Amino acid sequence: MACHDGPTGGHHGANYTARKVFDSGFFWPTIYKDAHELVKNCNSCQHQGKISQRDEMPQNSIQVCEIFDVWGIDFMGPFPSSKGNKYILVAVDYLSKWVEAKALPTNDARVVCKFLKSLFARFGAPRAIISDRGTHFCNDQFAKKNKSNDQFAKVMLKYGVTHRLSTAYHPQTSGQVEVSNRGLKRILERTVGENRTFWSDKLDDALWAFRTAYKTPIGCTPYKLVYGKACHLPIELEHKAYWALKHTNFDLKTAGDHRKVQLNELNELRDEAYENSLIYKEKTKRIHDSKIKNRVFNIGDRVLLFNSRLKIFSGKLKTRWSGPFTITQVFPYGTVELSQNSGPNFKVNGHRIKHYFGGDVPQLVVPDLQTFPNVQ
Repeated sequence: MACHDGPTGGHHGANYTARKVFDSGFFWPTIYKDAHELVKNCNSCQHQGKISQRDEMPQNSIQVCEIFDVWGIDFMGPFPSSKGNKYILVAVDYLSKWVEAKALPTNDARVVCKFLKSLFARFGAPRAIISDRGTHFCNDQFAKKNKSNDQFAKVMLKYGVTHRLSTAYHPQTSGQVEVSNRGLKRILERTVGENRTFWSDKLDDALWAFRTAYKTPIGCTPYKLVYGKACHLPIELEHKAYWALKHTNFDLKTAGDHRKVQLNELNELRDEAYENSLIYKEKTKRIHDSKIKNRVFNIGDRVLLFNSRLKIFSGKLKTRWSGPFTITQVFPYGTVELSQNSGPNFKVNGHRIKHYFGGDVPQLVVPDLQTFPNVQ
């Protein structure tokens, strides 16, 4: 204790603390074990440090069997005003990666319902919609004051669609939408240039570019998975590519037979896309989970909670860990419910907590001198 948290201790790790004991002229056989226990139970040391990628929870992929069965929706923005539009509402099909997007002036429930009705009219009513807990999708506290927020639930009930919510403490649940948002944003950044006020005009071109791009998880383009044929790009017709000329010069009977074959192959193509997506997500999960710590939280464990907001409003020499708290319930997919001395229980993501070892000083066993006759 004197060499770890004494006046000249410095709260170093176990090895440095043991080395300081050696330099002080002391030794006992279990010195490294005792130093490790002392450092692990030090209250000040446990309240320091950050969370990294190794502290994340295991991945849980969302695997969908049928096309247009599950959609993820999310808002992008606000962007610089373009013809009165400041937001982009993005919807992504989880199997085909087909993206639908629309530029909108606001991000309230009314425009979401209008967008979903047009989506259902084109692709049919899905089985589930996945979204975050934004006020435009779901907000129980605000629903009593603003009746328009009830409109989203009414549309879901009318069409028989299940509304799945990601959590405020773990918004990455709707990961597929986040990936599509980044892809669209990257395309718009490169095509708009300096004059950003015309991004709404470029949105359709960005969507076409996104739909005709090869997607590794499904092994083909979203366009081919939806329509059963590759998309003719302008450059093919302009420069008379062999592939385009061959399909253009088909006579009616040959072209009809070829199209029938393509439609018959469509189910097989979608089965292959499902298998490719399953293999890809399993491989991604295996790589991700191999880099994280193997942590198990049980009811009754005492933990510390990482305050991620201090990353934005940082305070010098201020710890980001609060607690300790007690775990009252452990949910699937990494959700943990914590209890505090004063106040109600609350849920957090397991990524932001770590075990707390009490802060009590371990009882160090003093060796018996009769066991070691050479010790003076």
